[in-house]
Amino acid sequence: MPKHILILNGHPDRNRLCGALADAYQNAAAKGDKGAEIQRFDLADMQFNANLSQGYAEQAPLEADLLSFQQALRDCDHLLLVAPVWWGSVPARLKGLFDRSLLPGFAFRYEAGQTLQEKLLRGKSAEVFLTLDTPPWYFRWFQKAPAVYQLNHATLGFCGFKPVTTTLFGPVIKSSAKQRQQWLEQAAEKGRRILRQ
Repeated sequence: MPKHILILNGHPDRNRLCGALADAYQNAAAKGDKGAEIQRFDLADMQFNANLSQGYAEQAPLEADLLSFQQALRDCDHLLLVAPVWWGSVPARLKGLFDRSLLPGFAFRYEAGQTLQEKLLRGKSAEVFLTLDTPPWYFRWFQKAPAVYQLNHATLGFCGFKPVTTTLFGPVIKSSAKQRQQWLEQAAEKGRRILRQ
């Protein structure tokens, strides 16, 4: 069982389905004698400049929230990322969080003469919950699920998270209260399941 779980609600507005899914997972994972130590970040509450204006050529000093988030990434055994899909990807502010915090020397490193990066966040697993207004089958088969590939392989997998699993919730825009409740129960079950691993 993961001892340290990090939850990141990656929606810029905490009062959305993403926040409720994170709540359901967190509440379930915190219950019982086997409850894990949980640390949570809500993107809406984090204060940082999301613009990596100089690329990696010159890194700006990290704000306190970014330093805390990096430490939480170091300490966690398991990450839950909850985010909406906008234009096939994640919100710009969430991408900015990745740009500013998953830095060379922290999340990955290239050594001279090596083609592939060294993954500095190995030994951690991750789950990704994505909310969509597109039907999940359409997102996967017709749009080719770009956010899933980006997060699982080009972001989390690139830094060493393995395995990374994804659950798609949608379409949200036409969902009923009953459907949303079923999604919350699904998220809670995944929070309980992590305690049994």
